[in-house]
Amino acid sequence: MSQTVDRALSILPLLAEGPASLEQVATRLDVHKSTALRLLRTLHEHGLVYRQQDQRYRLGARLFALAQQAVEALDIRGIAHPHLAALNERTGHTVHLAVYEQGEVVYIDKVESRYPVRMYSRIGRPVAITVAAVAKLLLADLPEPERRAVAEGLDYPRYTARSTPDAGAFLAELARVRDQGWASDLGGHEESINCVGAPLRGPDGRVCAAMSVSAPNVVVTAEELLRLRPLILRTAEAIGAELSGATPPAPAPAPTATKGATR
Repeated sequence: MSQTVDRALSILPLLAEGPASLEQVATRLDVHKSTALRLLRTLHEHGLVYRQQDQRYRLGARLFALAQQAVEALDIRGIAHPHLAALNERTGHTVHLAVYEQGEVVYIDKVESRYPVRMYSRIGRPVAITVAAVAKLLLADLPEPERRAVAEGLDYPRYTARSTPDAGAFLAELARVRDQGWASDLGGHEESINCVGAPLRGPDGRVCAAMSVSAPNVVVTAEELLRLRPLILRTAEAIGAELSGATPPAPAPAPTATKGATR
């Protein structure tokens, strides 16, 4: 990378910390004021930097527009699918990918298990929002007022004895999910199905999708499925890193063998 480009790009994270004067920019870059001014003027011409009335510089609106366009252009399903398929290959269990759209949590990808038992979930269909692990992950990341409004506007069907009973219990569960960074549905929708999920974070650090691994308890117990949590979280981190253009985490060690992985 040329020195000029390197210096110009170094200005952006500096201004991300807050507005800065010409002198502050020059000092941080360790260059003469005339050099810093030339770089700032070029960035200003492209809308990446804006000069305020107090003569300090801040990030420009064009930069935020570009960032938004980049986020909207991300093909979450396309990026995530190879990771989901690899996770399915390692565990043998059903893997789902879901997003939150217009008040519903919808599956956008699914990799079927390799054992005869099949789940009835379908791509494009909404999930049971009050119990599904992916739904908990997506709603837990909403701002508190929106999270509360959504929870209080939901119905709470009693699918099983373990289903979420009401808005208060759901909000408490979302708080736990937000703190611990993962979610589960252990017989909340179907007595015989357990699920463990992890959030996928986009370039802005927000949860943009959620993934999960599901299996019937005739194949693996809830405890056995929960042992896969480190692998599931590492897979979600790898997808998030690719979405954000960051360095992916090191591969996780092979999980403890389960009945589902050997059938």
